[in-house]
Amino acid sequence: MLRIGPAGWSYPDWTGYVYPSRRPRGFHEAAFLSKFFDTIEINTSFYQPLKQETAKQWVDLVSGNRNFVTHDVAFTTGGSAAEDERAVRAGFDVLRAAGKLGAVLLHFHRTKENMAHLSAVLLRFRDYPLVVEVRHDTWNAPETLALLHEHSAGICNIDQPIIGRSLAPSAQATSPVGYVRLHGRRYDTWFTDDENVPAHERYNYLYSAEELEPWIARVRKVSEHTQRAFVITNNHFQGKAVVNALQLISILKRQKVKVPEPLRQHYPELNEIADQPPAEPTLFPLDRRNEVTK
Repeated sequence: MLRIGPAGWSYPDWTGYVYPSRRPRGFHEAAFLSKFFDTIEINTSFYQPLKQETAKQWVDLVSGNRNFVTHDVAFTTGGSAAEDERAVRAGFDVLRAAGKLGAVLLHFHRTKENMAHLSAVLLRFRDYPLVVEVRHDTWNAPETLALLHEHSAGICNIDQPIIGRSLAPSAQATSPVGYVRLHGRRYDTWFTDDENVPAHERYNYLYSAEELEPWIARVRKVSEHTQRAFVITNNHFQGKAVVNALQLISILKRQKVKVPEPLRQHYPELNEIADQPPAEPTLFPLDRRNEVTK
């Protein structure tokens, strides 16, 4: 099973790109995206535990897509106490009970203490399908893969600017869950501390067909060695993650895809993979009653 989708959905710059400029009553981003994708990565829980009522709302919002059977959830860990752990589990368990929880993504930075901390977290949350994302090459060691194998935790294969000892692209599989995450390649803004550069510029990147090609091979390899695999595009600015996710779906699943109408107007290359022709432009008759004449 292979599922492909974007990371997150709450981006103001998606209005007029992914979402309609004028949103109808009752519009919600998650429900809208579930018409085009079978998975979305939830980023809310990276910053704070996911509330039960929020998780229940999301389950209802995506119920219109029967194939939307999983969410990918990212969250930070910090040696939480029992009370914090209960709060983390509360939201996850709602998604799991509804059959919507595909994986829990753990982010770790490399320190001497973090290998022991990672082991503890993998043990504490072992009842969830876990995936670990690391970005530094020092994690690229046999003991890291052995630890993930031991705990049946997946490894996140990432694409990012290769600066210094940043982790290079890979196609590893250490558990039944495979994971690929594409962040874009903005070398000029990836580690910038320039306050004049907006935060979104880090993810303002559109992959070309040539850049996606080697990742298509890696995704296929990961899929062959796992029971279910997820590909998440995090190059989100102005809907670029949605563009590349749709392109990957079309190539990897060999099918035409449904495309949000505003998006194809900004990225006409999507017309090649869209399952419907472009919408005809709306014409408005001239109303001369409001003209000002001299």
